[in-house]
Amino acid sequence: MRSGGIFDIESLKSRAAKLTDQSSQADFWNDPQAAQKVLKERSELESAVASWQKLANQTSEAREFLELAEAEKDLEAAQTVLSQLDAVETGLSRMEIDRLLAGPEDRSNAIVSISPGAGGTESQDWAEMLYRMYTRYCEHRGFKVELADYQPGDEAGIKGVTFFVQGEFAYGYLRTEAGVHRLVRISPFDAAGRRHTSFAAVFVTPELDDSVVIEIRDEDLQVDTFRAGGKGGQHVNKTESAVRITHLPTGIVVACQNERSQHKNKSTAMKMLRSRMYEREVAIREKRYEEEYTSQKKDNAWGSQIRSYVLAPYRLVKDHRTDVEAGNVDAVLDGQLDRFIEAALMKFAAERRKASS
Repeated sequence: MRSGGIFDIESLKSRAAKLTDQSSQADFWNDPQAAQKVLKERSELESAVASWQKLANQTSEAREFLELAEAEKDLEAAQTVLSQLDAVETGLSRMEIDRLLAGPEDRSNAIVSISPGAGGTESQDWAEMLYRMYTRYCEHRGFKVELADYQPGDEAGIKGVTFFVQGEFAYGYLRTEAGVHRLVRISPFDAAGRRHTSFAAVFVTPELDDSVVIEIRDEDLQVDTFRAGGKGGQHVNKTESAVRITHLPTGIVVACQNERSQHKNKSTAMKMLRSRMYEREVAIREKRYEEEYTSQKKDNAWGSQIRSYVLAPYRLVKDHRTDVEAGNVDAVLDGQLDRFIEAALMKFAAERRKASS
């Protein structure tokens, strides 16, 4: 594990030291917002250095134990060393994935929306299955999920859902899930027991902090209030507390109905709108974001999909971008998405390196 290798640990240490020097300046807190950013970056760098140092120490200890086990021909001790090395390998893989999450918003919280495709109850049920899959994934990763908008289907499933995901790298990981997801199964809603294909689209945008300025004119907004439906309790269902905001120039529509207060719902909806508009502006300015954003818009026409989940006549989940497959469909639908997400990150990173070379 060389400090000049893929993690460039000496560079991280140097950057952390510079930030420490910067934080000790007399005028450091003159701009509290900038100061907080410096402290946050320093904390992240120090965490990365500590993780690398821990792995380096584990590797050194494993090497010493292995030499001792070989000298004493102790097979049990050698097996223990192999387990330690497996843990080091897992740690290195995790650091490599974190290194790939180097985009300007990758560390941000995420806003995720799921919309069913054509097909009525079938697609609405599939959209709800995806919602459960992502909430389970977030639980596994220790991310916090906060529901913003939930529209139940007429018979089953959902007509749409939007939720916030809070946690480090939430957007960096979940942005790989943006696109159309395809389900093939024997329909539980078809009395004849026929096989159906359903589609649902996943949209992912970063949650912006207050330092990002997005100009939104009041005259460009259409604000509608309505009674909330679905989850939320009696109060939200009896008052017009839910808010829907349409940005007329772009056609972007956001809604929030999770709070009791119309004012809070409007504030949350505006936050969602800022994030959607920011993503759109970055998409226009930068090719990388343009590809990510326009692929989501294009996929909304149900003409392509990033992943297929087949429950009949065989059981298989296949990612069409990376060709990663899994036969344990139930585990995937229960949120076991790491192998798909990590493979997508590796592919995106390789394409980025190729484009810049």
